[in-house]
Amino acid sequence: MRRSTERILTTHVGSLARPHDLLEVMREKEHGRPYDADAYAKQIAAAVADRVREQAADGIDVVTDGEMSKVSFLTYVKDRLTGFSGSTGEKLMPPSWQAEIDAFPEYYAGYLGKYKDTVSPMTTMVCTGPVGYAGHDQLRADVENLRAALDGQDAAEAFLPSTSPSGFGRNEYYSSYADYLGAVAEALREEYLAIVDAGFLLQVDDPWLIEYLSHDDRAEGRRLAEQHVEILNHALRGIPEERIRLHTCYGLNHGPRIHDLPFADIAPVMLRIHAGAYSFEVANPRHQHEWRVWEDLALPEGKVLIPGLLGHASNYVEHPQLIADQLVTYAGLVGRENLLAGADCGFSSRATFHPEVHPTVVREKFRALAEGARLATARLYRSVMSGP
Repeated sequence: MRRSTERILTTHVGSLARPHDLLEVMREKEHGRPYDADAYAKQIAAAVADRVREQAADGIDVVTDGEMSKVSFLTYVKDRLTGFSGSTGEKLMPPSWQAEIDAFPEYYAGYLGKYKDTVSPMTTMVCTGPVGYAGHDQLRADVENLRAALDGQDAAEAFLPSTSPSGFGRNEYYSSYADYLGAVAEALREEYLAIVDAGFLLQVDDPWLIEYLSHDDRAEGRRLAEQHVEILNHALRGIPEERIRLHTCYGLNHGPRIHDLPFADIAPVMLRIHAGAYSFEVANPRHQHEWRVWEDLALPEGKVLIPGLLGHASNYVEHPQLIADQLVTYAGLVGRENLLAGADCGFSSRATFHPEVHPTVVREKFRALAEGARLATARLYRSVMSGP
């Protein structure tokens, strides 16, 4: 994993808006209607190449495929894991979402209506049989597309996202929730290993850690979070930590967010997951003040922080000087070499025709992040840049 030894490096969480022509074919596929599979595969490859080129051009150092092949960061696994079926129309809201919906029902009645523009119907995944991994061909295509897209691009490194074992929905097969999670984790381990074996960084997308800790019964939530950490670490066993990024966030909820847990309650648990870098929300105005957590919580040796300095829920473009100030603050707490500039969450975590942040605005955000990192570099590496 590249570190900011000479300058502050930039990255983001992963998902980007898919081209509309790709979304149109993806919609046909997801609804079980006829489509041209070969042409679809070529569209995905072209979209990955385009998104990688844009990331590099906009100053992103550690790039990814934009999740062009996925209907969402989570439910893409419906095509990669055996043992699941879908329950259309059923909604299992995460605890943090439900608290917000209960507090602001009028707002969320309108907000949740946005999801009608997603290409895949809203389904709850239900485990009804033995879980195994069957996504080898899809993952191989993701790897090949990203590798081809990197050719000729000035990128420092590349990562591929994969979901954590939690958050899929309902278990109706295994005798206990722990057994169910363990089976999912073992299946996803195949994806984790294949990504690292292909030479890419693995990013584990894990919003569910925060959801466990948000449980109404705090003791039960803590127990579930501890179980989750243990099972995820078991799935990651043997993979060098410096090849793993963990992304945790408060979900896709673009709302008031007054029920978000303090990050101080989350960070110590997050650090127990065996990763080399940790990505988390900062640009969200409910959490911008929480840099203070790192005054009291020591970052373990060899670890890297990726604070999210771009908001995924707003079309405002962050000012580069603000980004630079935040980077200098974090560098003073954990060391400049232990820092990458990132984003709060994905910019199109579901494949949709109307992502919350417009793709043209996302690119401007990336440019602001790169400029903010340049300004921070000038302040933090002045002696290195000027020489002896």
